Amino acid sequence: MASGNPLLNDSATRRLSGARTGSDVMTVEGTTNRALLLTALLVISAGVTWNQVGQGTPAMGLALAGAIVGFILAITTSFKPMWAPYTSVPYAMAEGLFLGGFSVLMERQFPGMILQAVALTMGTMFAFLAAYRTGLIKVTARLRSVIMSATMGIMLFYLASIVLQMFKVPLPTFGGGGMIGIGISLLVCGVAAFNLLLDFDFIENGARQGLPKAFEWYGAFALLVTLVWLYIEMVRLLSRLRER
Repeated sequence: MASGNPLLNDSATRRLSGARTGSDVMTVEGTTNRALLLTALLVISAGVTWNQVGQGTPAMGLALAGAIVGFILAITTSFKPMWAPYTSVPYAMAEGLFLGGFSVLMERQFPGMILQAVALTMGTMFAFLAAYRTGLIKVTARLRSVIMSATMGIMLFYLASIVLQMFKVPLPTFGGGGMIGIGISLLVCGVAAFNLLLDFDFIENGARQGLPKAFEWYGAFALLVTLVWLYIEMVRLLSRLRER
């Protein structure tokens, strides 16, 4: 099985799978339950943050704290998938903290946009799940390679942008709210959405090949990471559309 996660190659996956049976192995149902739990924790954490901001707590401070903790946990879990049962819950809560503060800031600027972003994110997830389950879109080795390459390119661009901003190097605006900016946002949203297919494929194949039970948490964690990214990009896209 070739995972959607570049850190889990074929040889590593084969070593982790094996003669496990019964309650020792990863299942689709178990992963789904954990994904629902993590999503619920994220929503609750975001809701608490939203209410705190409404009472005068600085939104930027909460968002920044959640972003830093969530980033550290995401990197740690990516390199140590077997730690997912212990890192996934705090990751979900940290991301809720970040998204709560981030969403308040964007809602103040563009009233009504956050509900639209949530609806678009969930609608996209269910649409891609249906496409995957019905075989309308098949995750081939070629498609996986294209998605992962595009994702890596976007991540490197984001990283370079952060580094350049730290050194106060002027950056191109890429169109802002113009057609170029909107087109770029649509492209990034598309890449994020296609990453959902890699998550679905990893979960299904992981269950089929009998990965350890801990990978239910890892599959749920990976799916949540993609949903968070997709939601953020949806907010960016809608904000650019509102600017026109």
